[in-house]
This record gives sequence, C-alpha cells and structure tokens, in this order.
Amino acid sequence: MSKARFYLIYLVLIMTAVFVSVHRDVHVPVAKPLDEIPLRVASWAQVDDVYFSEAVLDQLRPTDYLYRVYVNEEKQPVTLYVGYHGGGPDSGPIHSPKHCLPGSGWQAVSEKSRALNIDGDDVQLVEAVYQHGDRREIFWYWYQVRGESLTNEYALKFAEILNSIRYQRRDSAFIRISTIFQEADSVSSSAVEQFVRDFYPKIKAVLPQ
Repeated sequence: MSKARFYLIYLVLIMTAVFVSVHRDVHVPVAKPLDEIPLRVASWAQVDDVYFSEAVLDQLRPTDYLYRVYVNEEKQPVTLYVGYHGGGPDSGPIHSPKHCLPGSGWQAVSEKSRALNIDGDDVQLVEAVYQHGDRREIFWYWYQVRGESLTNEYALKFAEILNSIRYQRRDSAFIRISTIFQEADSVSSSAVEQFVRDFYPKIKAVLPQ
C-alpha cells in the first residue's frame, strides 16, 4: 500500500470517528398527536382502542402509538396500528412484521407489493396474508419516513442513516392495517384498500414531513 493511500484511509477513519463522536440525532415530535386521527372517516367508525402492556411497550419503545378497531357500514372490522418512533435516545427501532408476526405464532401465507395513488402520493405498501392456527388475516403495511412510503426494512434503515447524516433526524413510522381473511376473499382485500384510501390523508397529517 502506498503512503498516499495509507494516509487517505487514515484521514477517512479519523473524520468518521470525529463525526460519530459529535453527531447527535434530534428527537422529532409528531406533527399532531396520533389520537387526532378521526374516530369517523367516510363510512368507518371507531369501535375499540387497544393498549399495549408495559412489557410490550418496553420491547417496542415507540414514541407514540395508536391501535384502533374500526368498522364500516357492512360491519367489516379493520384494525389500524400506527407506531411512531421519534429518533431520540429513548425511541426504539421499528420491528419488522416479518420477524414479529412469526415470533407470535403467525405464519406467512403470501406476500406481494402494492402501489396506490392517493391524493397525488404514490403510496408503496406490502399486502401479506398470515395464518395462526385456523385464523387468517390480511395485512397491509408500510414504513413512512419524511412523507415517503417504504416497503422493506433495508430501505427503512438506509433512509434513517441518510436522514441522520443530512438532517440529524432518524424519525420514522410504521403503519399496519389488517382484517380477518378467508380463502380467495376479495371482500376483505377491498375493505382494507378502501380503508387505506380513506385514512392515508389523515395518517399523513399527523406525521412529520
């Protein structure tokens, strides 16, 4: 190795060490409290709120979260979860459903990427079916970072690192919508899609851009 290359690598290592030692990500609050997501939107009405135990909260460490059940006029229940992680020292990382669901006894049946255009936004998301015993549910989920929707944890980590370097912020959100699913059930999938279309603007409004 030439001396010039050695000194260049040495300089890069020093600069990296200095950056790591002085760099601090700031905590980014939500734009609005998550519970300001309306109880009624279009044909949907909230029927229940779900709260995590302290043990679960200690594991997930969200800055804020909202976990609700809504029903439409056909009494189709749909569950909404929004977990926000502000990027501060007390905020934990987002847990991928690919790991959390199997860890809770759910087995993946199918998965595919979807894209919806909602109010001019290109919303990228994952549609997945999971099974636990005889029960099947369909899940639509995505990660949201500075107004951009992402579909996998690798893109999420890259966005968090890039935003940390450029803006000193690592805030991100995980959005999941689910309902009971039967084999070849187009009704459940249609209900979830309509829910996403109705609620996406409301969810976007409470998250930082």
